Amino acid sequence: MTAALSLTLLGLMLVAAVLLVLAPLRGRVSDPDALERGQLEQERDRLFGELRSLPDAQEGRRPELEGRAARLLRQLDGMPPAPKGSLPAPLLWGGLALAAVLVAVGAFTFIPRWQLGGLNGSEAQTVKTALQLPGLAQRARQSGRVRDELAWGKAAFDAGQYDQAASAYAAALKQDPRQPEALRRLGIILLTRDDQNGQTAKPNDQAFLLIRTAAQLAPNDPESQLLLGFALSRYGQDTLALTALERYRSLNPQGRDADDMIAALRARQNTSDPGLSTFAANCASCHGAGGNGGIGPSLRMAGLTRDTLAAVVRNGKGTMPAFPQITGRNLTALLALVEGWQK
Repeated sequence: MTAALSLTLLGLMLVAAVLLVLAPLRGRVSDPDALERGQLEQERDRLFGELRSLPDAQEGRRPELEGRAARLLRQLDGMPPAPKGSLPAPLLWGGLALAAVLVAVGAFTFIPRWQLGGLNGSEAQTVKTALQLPGLAQRARQSGRVRDELAWGKAAFDAGQYDQAASAYAAALKQDPRQPEALRRLGIILLTRDDQNGQTAKPNDQAFLLIRTAAQLAPNDPESQLLLGFALSRYGQDTLALTALERYRSLNPQGRDADDMIAALRARQNTSDPGLSTFAANCASCHGAGGNGGIGPSLRMAGLTRDTLAAVVRNGKGTMPAFPQITGRNLTALLALVEGWQK
């Protein structure tokens, strides 16, 4: 939702609140009998008061006063009913002030939630995290504590604010040089920054050392293995990279962040076998590196004929996309590979 739409919604809420509060004023109707009715009501109240306080010495006047009061009541009953009046001024302005407060509160609570409601879970969390960044940064700078620096760094990293994340993690490492999260994330920030700037990184540069040290300090942390595999693949160490990425998969069976990288690495390693290289480059990310299944079904248990396999590759099926680019020798080798697995 755009800012303009949010402001429009806020304006409509304010107008609706004002109209609701001022509705009694719009319904006000003139009362031609108001003066007479008021006088009769005053006289009625006076007579009732006089009857209540009538002394014993004047009891002889009671029948007269009661008769006058009865005639006044009949006269009042015979008059047309008074139209409904407007709200008293204090209540009216109080209601208007309350409506304004409710609209203001809604502007800072309901509308932001509605805006987040149009995002998926990951996007909404990113926006929320970004909104927290100024407060987290201020707290970290004021306290200087490692945990506050890490909280700021994590929020900035998750929100894609990598310059802030690098500053926070660097500050944390000054106090605790063996903090795995700060080491690996600062390392990957430096590594990708070098790539973006077109610089050639070496396996023993600062970024790689930070990531490798984090993996050594926290070998059972999935992210440590994932980032180590990413760094190793950047330097052409495919076998070590695959080992780290497979370790990541074993530590985090639900994680899919390494699938594409593993498929690409296996494709690079299997250039001598067109079937394996084609499978690794196009199929392994869904069907598993060995065809045993992953996001997609196991190809070893599929029981499909060669013609059916070829048709599925060319045209796709269900959620599987088509791969019309796989043709000729590569297609023949791929079909032979999968057919051999099924046998």
